[in-house]
Amino acid sequence: MKAPHEVIKAPLISEKGTALTETANQVLFKVRPSANKIEVKQAVEQMFKVKVEQVRMARYLGKVRRIGRSMGRRPDKIDFFGAV
Repeated sequence: MKAPHEVIKAPLISEKGTALTETANQVLFKVRPSANKIEVKQAVEQMFKVKVEQVRMARYLGKVRRIGRSMGRRPDKIDFFGAV
């Protein structure tokens, strides 16, 4: 298993995330793209000393961007939504 700080990159702070925290008792994090649900659950439980009920993850593919004739791609990202 990876160390918890390797799996979880940063908290995801937004208006919708704050509303989820207040109403549905859920927290949002940015996680490593290769992490799976089991690793994320164990990392959150170890870091914050809580019991995680459910793990939901959303994977976003990076957009293809173009500058002149050259094509590029923004990095992929993955977010974790979990009920604590």
